[in-house]
Amino acid sequence: MKKKRPEHIGIIPDGNRRWALAHGMEKQDGYAFGLKPGLQLLQLAKAEGIREITYYGFTMDNCKRPGEQLAAFSRACVEAVELLAADGAELLVLGNRESKCFPRELLPYTERTKVGEGGIRVNFLVNYGWQWDLAQIQKDGKPHSREVSRIDLVIRWGGMRRLSGFLPIQTVYADFYVEEKLWPDFEAQDLERALVWYGRQDVTLGG
Repeated sequence: MKKKRPEHIGIIPDGNRRWALAHGMEKQDGYAFGLKPGLQLLQLAKAEGIREITYYGFTMDNCKRPGEQLAAFSRACVEAVELLAADGAELLVLGNRESKCFPRELLPYTERTKVGEGGIRVNFLVNYGWQWDLAQIQKDGKPHSREVSRIDLVIRWGGMRRLSGFLPIQTVYADFYVEEKLWPDFEAQDLERALVWYGRQDVTLGG
């Protein structure tokens, strides 16, 4: 029997600051340790035949954090996008690019761009806000996230059980899996457990 696999998974990589404190570092030091897990997860998703993946980088609300943290997670997002691009994808960075919090280095990716051999669709939310996203509907009938497809499975690391404003339209029928482990401690088994769990769900989309 063919395994049921999600077409599109959303990733909420939480726990970087808690991980840093647990390892005797400053909060902002944790973000750099989330880069390697992000690339590893992309490679695993490709091997599993996932067609689209969306990473939650940082939100507009996150910009209220202390300056050293803002600088650290902004830098980490730029480095993460560069790593993902080097691996090959159909890449889109989505967020409020009019804000000073949006890294200028990521402007070339605010239109979907084929990098390397292309293949899997990768969306990276940077300076994203759900209200900013939905406000666009009043202007032209579609959200800013119009190019992002419906999400089948959301996986959140770090034990928290909330979406934190993550793509409210696309997650309307998403199954939600929580991994207690903090994001920098990511292992391949985390994704496999989530996929096995998803395979047991009765996905009816309301039907």
